[in-house]
Amino acid sequence: MSSLPFNRPPLGGREFEYLRQAFDRREFSGNGDFTNRCQDWLKRRMGLADALLTQSCTAALEMAAILACLEPGDEVIMPSFTFVSTANAVVLRNAVPVFIDIRRDTLNIDETLIEAAITPRTKAIFVVHYAGICAEMDPIVAIARRHGLMVIEDAAQALLSTYRGRPAGALADLGCFSFHETKNAMSGEGGALIVTDPSLAERAFVIWEKGTNRRAFKLGQVDKYTWMDCGSSFLPSEITAAVLLAQLEEVERFNSERQAVWSRYDEAFTDLESADLVRRPHVPAHCQHNSHLYYLLLRDQATRDGLIEALRVQDIWAPFHYIPLHSAPAGLRYGRTPGDLPVTDRTSVSLVRLPLFAGMCMEEADRVIDGVQRTLRRPS
Repeated sequence: MSSLPFNRPPLGGREFEYLRQAFDRREFSGNGDFTNRCQDWLKRRMGLADALLTQSCTAALEMAAILACLEPGDEVIMPSFTFVSTANAVVLRNAVPVFIDIRRDTLNIDETLIEAAITPRTKAIFVVHYAGICAEMDPIVAIARRHGLMVIEDAAQALLSTYRGRPAGALADLGCFSFHETKNAMSGEGGALIVTDPSLAERAFVIWEKGTNRRAFKLGQVDKYTWMDCGSSFLPSEITAAVLLAQLEEVERFNSERQAVWSRYDEAFTDLESADLVRRPHVPAHCQHNSHLYYLLLRDQATRDGLIEALRVQDIWAPFHYIPLHSAPAGLRYGRTPGDLPVTDRTSVSLVRLPLFAGMCMEEADRVIDGVQRTLRRPS
């Protein structure tokens, strides 16, 4: 029986065609035709004026931290249950990530804990949409507005997800997407910064262009370009953008294929949840998710680890997820945790992610289902 990976990146069908076009035109560096076409696609889907492709979601988050004007000692509230890039973007500005707990149902930041974590040094809130299910953005943005804080969405997993009919990544001041090969649309590495606040757009382009006003020069607004602000080499190459465009053109099909597997899992594990053996993902009625991943929450770490090993023996690869940032060595060194994070701690040792990708056939999904069912129903 062949190995069943956690992820198998799909191809949209036009990747090689677009790469050939880029090679034929000798366009390799960033901000060319394919970059613009990807950005136009994102702007149409977000209903916004500005989207900037980046080398990664990490780079987009770092740009967002610069745009938030973070200074040494400033604080940024965020969930501990997230990838290290969310916190690294803050730490690189010599600011302090402040870790708070997540909700038990969606595993997103617990909006009821935000206000108590705000201090005079708080500058922003970083929100993560875990598993492509949006956090409770309306109350979060309302809290931020009351306290004069910026809100930045880490929407790495949430391309085409929505919250109350509005697109993830365009629900706050700035949004950040990932096009890593594990994501619903991928370019190997890659990302994007979504700018919803028009007052941030001009500076965003300067930061994106290595701190120069090169965009103004290309638009004929100045007769030469020069160093204007801090910035870095955030642009991806045209090679990356060519692959990404082919993926974006097919991402709705990819999402539909993922949804079929997600729904198959969700129906199959209803009885396990009824028997109190697992907890399935919870999707609020006002959220439309993109089927980015399917997870199960087990009773404890021993059960979770036992399931991962039992599936591995069957050549099915089902990993756990984040080590909480607040308890990691760098989190202890750079961050602040104002209270206990019991949901985060419990989630990190009990969560397992099941194989899920576009193009996954139902026979493969049923193989995973059978492995989970037989393992968890086995007499102890």
